[in-house]
Amino acid sequence: MLTKELLADYIDAGAAKKKADLVIQNGTLINVNTGEYYPADVAVYKDKIVAVDPDVSDYIGEDTKKIDATGKYLAPGLIDCHIHVECSKMGMTRFAQAVVPRGTTSIITGFDEYISVLGLKGLDDIFAEVDASPLKVFWGIPYKTPYTIPTSTIAYNIEGADHDEYQTHENCYGVWETVREAVQTKEPTTMQALVAARKNHQPIFGCSPMARGKELNEFLMSGVQVDHESYDHEEFLEKARKGIHIVVRESAVTQFLKENIRAITEGAAGAARHTSFCSDDVNARYILENGHIDHMVRLAIKAGVDPMTAIQMATINGAEACKIDGQVGSIAPGKDADILLIDQPGTFNIQSVISKGQIVTEDGVNKFDYQIPERSAALVHTVQRDLTTAADFEYHVDITNGTAEVETINSIGPFVRKRRDVELDVVDGVVQPDPEKDVALVSVLERYGINGNQSLGFISGWSFKKGAIATTAAPDDNNIVVAGVSREDMALAVNTLIENDGGQVVVIDGEVVSFLPLPIAGIASDLEPEALAQKEVELDQAAQQIGSRLPDPIFYLSFLPITAIPDLAITDGGNVDYPKLSYFDPILKVTAK
Repeated sequence: MLTKELLADYIDAGAAKKKADLVIQNGTLINVNTGEYYPADVAVYKDKIVAVDPDVSDYIGEDTKKIDATGKYLAPGLIDCHIHVECSKMGMTRFAQAVVPRGTTSIITGFDEYISVLGLKGLDDIFAEVDASPLKVFWGIPYKTPYTIPTSTIAYNIEGADHDEYQTHENCYGVWETVREAVQTKEPTTMQALVAARKNHQPIFGCSPMARGKELNEFLMSGVQVDHESYDHEEFLEKARKGIHIVVRESAVTQFLKENIRAITEGAAGAARHTSFCSDDVNARYILENGHIDHMVRLAIKAGVDPMTAIQMATINGAEACKIDGQVGSIAPGKDADILLIDQPGTFNIQSVISKGQIVTEDGVNKFDYQIPERSAALVHTVQRDLTTAADFEYHVDITNGTAEVETINSIGPFVRKRRDVELDVVDGVVQPDPEKDVALVSVLERYGINGNQSLGFISGWSFKKGAIATTAAPDDNNIVVAGVSREDMALAVNTLIENDGGQVVVIDGEVVSFLPLPIAGIASDLEPEALAQKEVELDQAAQQIGSRLPDPIFYLSFLPITAIPDLAITDGGNVDYPKLSYFDPILKVTAK
């Protein structure tokens, strides 16, 4: 926390009256403010940059550490401008361990998944863990929780009064992920959040997939300034032309950069200055194999973007759009000491990382001691649900034997779900899943001990031949989601998660073949990134034994309750037709024999 005394020290350090803790000499500065490359030395005092000059000799004292950056370029720390960090399944310390060595020193997030389980007060432990890590978090209070329409069950619902209180907090930097439909319906909490944001001069971060024309105009009247949802370059360009700062996303299953970047390389080059990067949802395996925001810089350059422009997109652009450029986004006096040493702009390979004024990695060698905090009982015992039986997953209809025409949620991609009608057998009053017709059962169970809700439905596009998979990490409400073609295996999968306070599991023929415990709020783990990545591989391999041909079945499963994904979803409240903003009955017609 900044005090008058600390500010006085910073001012003295800027005048070289207090000597620097660290200097970087003989490097070439990537000045994202002016788009220039030139030789410069950098002096750092505590966690701040105090000088960027041709020579910083006056700032060097007896205890000043020196880094020789000869032959290297100095870039600002990278910013992930929109991430549900909980979806990585890593606790904050492990997430920092994964991404900071790859150059990501700041993220913008809403911690909405933690809030759904722990409430706003429960974030105190999370923020304390962040403070002890080398990662910087700029938090925006979610416009509301849950995001689901109709409303699903979670442990804590953000209301208008929360915005009146939390938007004025020192660690609040905006209103997180305002969904277009909440604006369209003038949902009361959303309206109060938007009004408070204007009063408190907080930026409003939006979410408006496929919004064009009048729908987009309507959405923009809310005051949204930043949006991370553009499915193609034409949508991107319309949004950019209408003044929205566009955040391009790229991760294991949300690969939009190649298409979105066409708006810049084939259309309006000037839009690049109002574009930044995000991963939205990313896992340990993807980060370890590809990188994080650094990977997006390289992809953009490969797609034809000038290296300086790509680096600006990863740093100053997002900082300015999110109104945090007074702290991060460039290497300049007064900014946080988040500095990368890279080989050269065109290849953008990161060799050393300084974050919060500390050397995190030096020439690829880790220098930071990542310590896992002691976890409170409130953080690790969050699954409150009675054990289930196979009978809990029977979909009953009012005939004994015959057929039922059902509407399935057909997964075409991770962010595209459409209707597919299929005729299924009814045996002893129960609708039967059918692997030959590619139809499995799906169920969402409320896990907070609030109302005991459970929904049942049908999914297709998964190619299940046997078994079941389940997860408690499932935004936006993080209830238990289970799918399979065996009701017995579905019950075992769910019970495994209940008995272990959360996780992800694959069950085949009455046997747990792969299980990843997620004890932190039922959504995250303290496993080191490499160990977590290996567990992700094991889960995928187990899901393939079931027969699934999806690239990441557990990820697809966890996203089934997200109602904003076109067009269908399922929550603990029921099957959701999102274009109609209402529930639907998956049983279309039954015919008795």
